Amino acid sequence: MHVSSVRARTTLAATAVVTVALAAAGLAVVLVLGSSLGEQADLQAEVAAREVASQLAAGTAYAGLDLPDGDDHPVQVVDESGRVRAASEDLGAIEGTGSPNVRPAPSGGDRTPGGSGDDDDDDPARGSVSGDDPHLSTGTATVEGHSAGYRFAAVKVTTPGGETVTVYAGADLAAARDAVGTVTRVMLAGLPLLLAVVAGVTWLVTRRALRPVAAVRAELAEITVSGDLARRVPVPGSRDEVAGLATTTNETLAALEASVARQRGFVADASHELRSPIASLRTQLEVAAAHPELLDVAGLVDDVVRLQQLAADLLLLARIDAGDRPPARPVALAPLLRDDLEHRSPRVPVEASFEDDPQVMGVPARLARAMGNLLDNAVRHADHAVRLSLREEGGTAVVGVSDDGPGVPAADRERIFERFVRLDDARSRDEGGAGLGLAIARDLVRAHGGDVTVGEAPGGGALFEVRLPVSRGAGGR
Repeated sequence: MHVSSVRARTTLAATAVVTVALAAAGLAVVLVLGSSLGEQADLQAEVAAREVASQLAAGTAYAGLDLPDGDDHPVQVVDESGRVRAASEDLGAIEGTGSPNVRPAPSGGDRTPGGSGDDDDDDPARGSVSGDDPHLSTGTATVEGHSAGYRFAAVKVTTPGGETVTVYAGADLAAARDAVGTVTRVMLAGLPLLLAVVAGVTWLVTRRALRPVAAVRAELAEITVSGDLARRVPVPGSRDEVAGLATTTNETLAALEASVARQRGFVADASHELRSPIASLRTQLEVAAAHPELLDVAGLVDDVVRLQQLAADLLLLARIDAGDRPPARPVALAPLLRDDLEHRSPRVPVEASFEDDPQVMGVPARLARAMGNLLDNAVRHADHAVRLSLREEGGTAVVGVSDDGPGVPAADRERIFERFVRLDDARSRDEGGAGLGLAIARDLVRAHGGDVTVGEAPGGGALFEVRLPVSRGAGGR
């Protein structure tokens, strides 16, 4: 058993908690039992003392007292002068009472100086026993040569002759102490067995509870070795945390599988797209090597530029997929769009309408690239004009780019944002495009917390809308 395992730590923790709880409960039981037995001894001593006091109150002479067995209740009668007037016959020694003497002292008469109950208001009346709670004390007594601990109760009584004495009667504490000791020993003897049962049950229950976790771990290990991301971990039927973990793990595997499939498709498409310009360059160079007079420099430049743009697009997509996020800062969209329009010489005019000048948090170069890609796409497919608009709507900056071209069919309005996807019409009209412009635009906008959608323009054609959250802290309205 490894102490670092969850099962071992759980078992040890449960056993420790049960140990503390049982120790506290056992101590409480022993204390309560000792207290209860002590109270019982007090009651027995008081009863024995009151029985002897009742005899004295009835006028029984000291020599004629019917004293209880000294083994159970040793009795000593002491007057107010400290003289012993009566004691148990087999009493050999006593401590903890009114006098250490165990033999009655010679009597000088029925009364002793100061012995009248009338002289002390606290003394009982003639021929009566004190109704106050007895004075309790702990001491020892030797009866028939055997010494033991006793609990003594002292009860005052005034004889019919007016003499006030105190009756001390004891109750043996050995039985109570033996009972407490027996209970303590039984508890100590049973504690290890009970703790062993608790540890064993906890170990078995924990193993059963963690069995689904072991199954998930084993399946993940096999998936790692095989590389088969289509496999899934088993989900237990119970609706607990382990089932939630297994479900989340399967969702993670599904997302990872989709990501890997996307990356593989991306690599395959990129390889295909790179093959064409590289093959064209090689062909032209081979022709130029054999026939220098046929060298098409302009064609070579176009192919190199196309290859360079494709490589730059692929590198940008790789950075986006890797989570590359340059530091953001407040960006005013109106100046950014105006700057893009100033550097364009499109084949069709671009009509700009800026109702507001919202600011967003972002990377200026990447926002400019996203807007530029949308404008390039609109110019490529427009027949006569492109319209560019900017407004703020409910805390969102909305950039609209529309054209008067053929538009985008409703069934393809999501597909056009996939990488390397070009519709048949776009494929015939694109001049060397690889189908990455719209994909890059959407990825860049989503990286800024926004989105790009496409619909139908009011006058026909396609309408692309970019929505970005306005940065209020940056001074946006």
